[in-house]
Amino acid sequence: MTQTNENLDINSSAPRTLIVFALIGTLVCGVLYPAFATLAGGALFPAQANGSLIAKDGVVIGSSLIAQPFSAPQYFQARPSAASFNPTAASGSNWAPSNPALRERMAASSAEISAREKQSAAAIPADLISASGSGLDPHISPAAAYFQADRVAAARGLSVAQVRAQIDRHTAAPSLGVFGQARVNVLLLNLSLDQGD
Repeated sequence: MTQTNENLDINSSAPRTLIVFALIGTLVCGVLYPAFATLAGGALFPAQANGSLIAKDGVVIGSSLIAQPFSAPQYFQARPSAASFNPTAASGSNWAPSNPALRERMAASSAEISAREKQSAAAIPADLISASGSGLDPHISPAAAYFQADRVAAARGLSVAQVRAQIDRHTAAPSLGVFGQARVNVLLLNLSLDQGD
């Protein structure tokens, strides 16, 4: 009989222990850790914590992490976007290279770029024709930027050497020297040209 009472006492304290454990876990994992991570992130990486936003004349014009379309001749063009540059609908087309719709889209893009840049379609860098997986990649390759340099220079009344120097200045090396490829952020390059840097 005594053993049964002891078992009842142990079992009756179990729900209270579980409730206390759940409350402590909620406090630590749901309040303290997120508050610490938010404050630490904001203090150590303020720009990134706020979306890497880019402002011009005090007005936010975009983020260095998200591509946006440019159509005027004085601007470098970004990669095509399967998401129509909509950050709430980031996606690739998921079309295979054998897909006829992809082939048609790439052929049309190739003809348009060739006419715009006044260069052979065979010379177009692949990233100016192919969309990124997210549809929002803000970067192009240095080759894709150099390919557009003549048009941008002519539209801005600059020498090609000046425009190529801006491309060189805005070319980021692979991360840690080995991860990824050299890349140029289109928005930052265009903004720098606008500011005459």
